[in-house]
Amino acid sequence: MKVIRKPIIILAVILFIAAVLRLVNLGSYPALNADEASIGYNAFSLLLTGKDEHGNPWPLHFQSFNDYKPGLYFYLAMPFIYIFGLNEVSVRLPNALFAIISVIFVYLLSGEVFVSHSKKSYIQLLSAFVLAISPWHIHFSRGAWEVNVATSFILAGVVFFLKFTRNKSFWALIASGVFFVLSLYTYHAARVVLPLLLVGVGIIYRRILISDSKKLLIAFLICSVFILPLLNELKNGSVFSRVSGVGLFSDIGPFARTNEQRGEHKDYQALWPTLLHNKVVNYGLAFLANWGKHFHGEFLFLSGDIIQRNRVPETGQMYIFDIVTLAIGMVWILRRLNKGLKLVLWWLIVSPFAAAFTFQSPHALRAQNMVIPLSIVSGLGLFLILENSSKLARGRFLLRSIFVGIVFLVIGWGLARYQHMYWIHMAKEYKYSSQYGVKGLVNYVRNEENKYRGILVTSRYDQPYILFLFYLGYPPDMFQYNHTLTPRDKYGFSTVEKFDKYEFRSIDFDKERPRTSGYLIAGTPEEIPDEANIVKRIYGSNGLEYFEVVAN
Repeated sequence: MKVIRKPIIILAVILFIAAVLRLVNLGSYPALNADEASIGYNAFSLLLTGKDEHGNPWPLHFQSFNDYKPGLYFYLAMPFIYIFGLNEVSVRLPNALFAIISVIFVYLLSGEVFVSHSKKSYIQLLSAFVLAISPWHIHFSRGAWEVNVATSFILAGVVFFLKFTRNKSFWALIASGVFFVLSLYTYHAARVVLPLLLVGVGIIYRRILISDSKKLLIAFLICSVFILPLLNELKNGSVFSRVSGVGLFSDIGPFARTNEQRGEHKDYQALWPTLLHNKVVNYGLAFLANWGKHFHGEFLFLSGDIIQRNRVPETGQMYIFDIVTLAIGMVWILRRLNKGLKLVLWWLIVSPFAAAFTFQSPHALRAQNMVIPLSIVSGLGLFLILENSSKLARGRFLLRSIFVGIVFLVIGWGLARYQHMYWIHMAKEYKYSSQYGVKGLVNYVRNEENKYRGILVTSRYDQPYILFLFYLGYPPDMFQYNHTLTPRDKYGFSTVEKFDKYEFRSIDFDKERPRTSGYLIAGTPEEIPDEANIVKRIYGSNGLEYFEVVAN
C-alpha cells in the first residue's frame, strides 16, 4: 500500500457519502417528534418575541415540558428558521451539518493520534469513512438530536487540544476550551462525560500541561468566564428535574435488594451485613452493570437500544463486520499504547458513564459519544486488514484486488442492509417511534377549524400540543400567557392540555359526545368506535392509520 498522495480527494468523496446519508429526505423522514418540535417552536418564539413558549426571556435552559433542556441547540436553529421558515429541515439541518463536519474532525483526530505512523493518511481516511457510514452516527444525525452536536463539540475540543500538545499554540488551547464549554451548554450527558474525559487528559498529558502551566491558567480563566452563566443556572433545582426522573437513584431496586440481603442474616444490624450489603455497594454494582451493557455484543452489533426511537429493526449500533475490525484494532492499540492511543481508550471507557448513571441502560442516545473512539479503533482495524492483505498478496495485483473487493463488498452489504431497514422497515415496525400522522392531522384541522367551536385531539401520542403549535405556526405572543402546564408526572414531564380552541386529552368517546357537541374530535382508531361519524382518516407517511376524525 503506497502512501496516499492526495487524501483530500478521497476525504471529499467520504464527505459526500456522509452528506447523502444524512441530508436526503431530511425534512420528511423520520416524522418530526415532540422534542424536535419543541426546539423549533421555542426558537421561532425567540425570533418573534425574545421569549420561549412559556414567556421566559432568552433562557439557557428551556422549560419546554418542564424538563429544562440545555439551550444551545435552540439558538443554533434560530438562523435556519429565520432563513427557511419554521419547518422540519430548519430544525434538523444544524445537527446534520455538525455531523458532516464531525467526519472531518475524526480525520484530524486520527492524524493527531497516529501522527508518527508512516501511513497515517490511510488510518485517517478509513476512520472518517467508518464514522461517515456508522449506523449510530447516522441515526442521531437525521433529527434535531442535541447529543450529536455535543459530541461534535467534544470531538473538536479534543482535536484542538492535541494540536496544542504538538505545536504549543495558545490559540489551539483556547479553541479547545471553548468547544468543551459549548458541549456543556448543549446536552446533559456532556456534563458527566467531559469532566471525566478531562481527568484522563490531565493525567496523560500532565508533563506538557505542567510545562505550559501559564498558558493553561490563562485559558482556564478565559473559559471560566464562558462557563459562569451555566454554573449560576445550575443552582436552579428545576434544571435537574429530568435528571432526577431517569437517574439511577430513582430506581428503588438496588435499595430493595439491600434490605432483602440484610434480612437473610440472623443479625441484620451486624458489621458484616452492614459492610457488604448497603446502598453504596448495590448502586455501585448497578452502575457497573449499566456501564458494561454498553459493550455487550447484542447492543453494539445485533439489536441496539431497547427504546424504539433510538434504534433500527434488527440492527446494532455498529455493523456486524465491526466485530472483526474492532478486535484487530484494539489488539494493536493495547500493544502500542502511546499518549494519543491512551486518550482514545480513556474516552471509550468514560463515554457510557452518563448513560450508566440512569436506570435505562444500555442507552444509545446518552452514550452516543462512544461512536468517536469506536470509529477510530474500527478504522484502524480496517486499515490493518487491508495492509496485511497487501503483504500476503506479495505484489500480486489481482489477488490483492479481489481481497480488497471482498472487504468492501461486505461493508457495502452491511450499509445497504442498514439503509433498507432504516427506510423501509423502521417506521412500519416501530410505528410509534416518531409522531407519524400528526402533520397530516394538523393540515386537515387547519382547513376545518372555523366550522367548529372546538377541536379535541387525543393525548395518546407524546406532547401533541407542541406539534400543533409547530405546524400551525401559532403566534407565540398569543400562546405564552394563555396556557397552563400540568404538574410533573413520575418521569418529570409536564404538558399543556389546552390552548385557544384546541384541547388535548385521552378520549372516552361515549363520555365526550354530550359535552363536545360542535367539536371536531381526533382520536386513535382504538378510541373512536366504528359507528361514529368519521369524516377523515389520517395516515402517516408509513401508510399506517393514526387518527380518525369525527364531526360531533
